[in-house]
Formats: sequence, C-alpha cells, structure tokens
Amino acid sequence: MVAPFNFARTPAVFFGAGVSNTLHSHLMPFGRTVLIVTGQASLKKTGRLDKLLSSLKDNEIKHYIFQITGEPSPEIVDAAVSEFKSKDINAIVGIGESSVIDGAKAISAMLPLGVGVFNYLEGVGGGVTHTGVKVPFIAVPTTSGTGSETTKNAVLSRIGPDGFKKSLRHDNFVPDVALIDPALTLSSPQDVTAACAMDAFTQLMESYVSVKASPMTDSLAIGALRLAMENLEAACTTGAGDIRARSAMSYAAAISGITLANAGLGVVHGLASTVGGCFDIPHGVLCGTVAGAATRANITALRRDGTAAALQKYADIGSLITGEKDLNPALEALIEKIDYWTETLKLQRLGKYGIKQGHLDRLASNASNKESPVKLTKEEIIAILLDRL
Repeated sequence: MVAPFNFARTPAVFFGAGVSNTLHSHLMPFGRTVLIVTGQASLKKTGRLDKLLSSLKDNEIKHYIFQITGEPSPEIVDAAVSEFKSKDINAIVGIGESSVIDGAKAISAMLPLGVGVFNYLEGVGGGVTHTGVKVPFIAVPTTSGTGSETTKNAVLSRIGPDGFKKSLRHDNFVPDVALIDPALTLSSPQDVTAACAMDAFTQLMESYVSVKASPMTDSLAIGALRLAMENLEAACTTGAGDIRARSAMSYAAAISGITLANAGLGVVHGLASTVGGCFDIPHGVLCGTVAGAATRANITALRRDGTAAALQKYADIGSLITGEKDLNPALEALIEKIDYWTETLKLQRLGKYGIKQGHLDRLASNASNKESPVKLTKEEIIAILLDRL
C-alpha cells in the first residue's frame, strides 16, 4: 500500500539548452512591462544578457533592470520595491544564480504590497501573514544549486552576530514559469559550479532520507541522485564545457528544489541557516564543505540508535556509486565519495570565513536537525563543524 502524502505544485517547467531564448513568448501573456533582476556582470560578459534584452526589444517588451550582488537581504528587496512600485510592472524575471532567483521572488511577492519585507519573514519578523498576491514571476537560473526555480520560498539574509537566513514563503510564490537552460551554466566559474553542485546533491540526499519523504519525492530524488553521481565531478572539472554534464546537474538542482519543498531537509541545511546568518559564507560552500562530516555523523548515530530503514536509504545512495548492495560497504562508499568530492573540488574550510573554535558552541546550539532521520546532539554538531574548521 502506498502511504498517504501531499505534494506541492511546481512551476510550468521548460527545460533544455537554448530554452531561455523563448523568454519573450512566456512574458507576453503577462504584459509588456517587465523588471529583469540580474546578478553580477558574468551574464553580461558572455553576451547572453544582451541577447535576451534584444529579444525583448524586438517583441516590444519594455524592461527595467535591477541588480543583486551577493546574498539578498531585506534591505535590497525593500530598495527594489521602493524603486519600481510606481512603474506598473506586469512581470518579474530573475536571471542569475540562486540568490538572484530568491531576491527576485521576494520582489515579486512584495511589489503589490509596497511595504517592507522584514515583518513577513519566518521566525524573525512581526509574524505578518502574506496574502500570496504577487507579480507574475519567471525564474531563469544560471547555476545548478538550490533549486529556487522550483520552490515556494525566498531566502533572505542579514549577516552579523545577530544575523539570520530566513524565508519569505507562500504556496503562490512558486514561479509561474521556470526556464531551465543548461547552456546558461556553461560560463559559471569552477568554484561556483562546485559549491552549487554539492548543494544540489546534499538537498537531494537530505530530502531522500527525510522523515517527511514520500514515495513521490523518493522517486524523484533517487533518479536525480543517480544523474548527480554520474556527472557532478565532470561538470565541475574536465566536463565543465560539456552540455550533457551541465544538463544533468541542472536537472538535479531543479528536482532538489521540488523534493526539498515536499520532504524538507536535514542537519546540513539546519546548520546553513545559522552559520550563514552569522558569517558571510556562500550557501553552497557551507553546505558542500560540511556534507561529508554531517553524513558520517548521521550514519554513525543511526547505527547506534536509529532505524534500519533510514540506514538503508543512505545505502541506496551509496549503491549508486559502485553497485554494491550490502549495507555497510554501500554506506562506506557514500561517505568516501562525498569526502573525495570535498577534497577534489577544493571546497573551502570554515575557518577561511572567520569562523573560529570559540564560535562553535553558539552555532551548534542554534542549529536545527530539521527533518533528519536521526537527531544529533549539540556535541555531535560541534564535531561536524570542528571537522571542517
């Protein structure tokens, strides 16, 4: 018998190399005045942004541009809302890495209200409930990372001792359209590609072993995990210019967004919310660099006091590497593979970003296990951080 489950809606997804060239056709049903939210200059340097904007002009679509650099903050979102609330924007397009998609998603949600976003953020604001009314939103990712192009939440950050990474969330905030064009990821730098790839893999793994996983999320996650296992290293190294490897990782990232939205995540992302609010460390780097240590800690804890079913799920992922079906060899293969990626892809240690041993107790105290199949203690979480310090 298939166990009962719920499944959130997804965007209208258009996937494939070159699909971003159809942006104008997806915008026209919404109107002729759009706001393009972009990131740093890399998209422009490749000429792809100019090509997209030229297509809009050819189709008589008026556009404004707003740039987001780094992690989006409430202040950045508020600035965009203040600048464009009187411009009669018919649709918003987020073209860039996951942080750009998150920022654009939040602007889409707040533009109709014309007010500051802070009070609508989970856990830190004033607890105000959003109506769900938004400006139509199209996501065009240029990296393969958090899968924000398929989720209903926008993560905003304020960095510092009392900082946070919190979500603006509503079922209606799922993008109306996601144009997932692997060709846009070809120019992504190696370090960015590696961090994003490890984040996507970790999201798939954490949602697969989650206590809220369902038969539907399991089916999606394990298929995407297979593709990630086969293509992650190549996409970050010798196959960086291979559209097949890039397509596999674009697909894996998009699916990771769908599975996390429906099954939740685990301790890696519970740490990311806390550490990422206190220190200016890219989300993908943080998740990728602790993924191996966290997986080892989870498996150790599950062997001690967890369930056989959860251990078997980790072994399912390990079996994708070598075909090994026996439990313990498959578990060891998984841990070894993540450790290998961490070193081969040169994921930075936490100390590079100003994190010191004296910070670990507080960080671990504020971290969450989220939907992990085993609840790690504060001491076990400190050990994860110390391992990657």
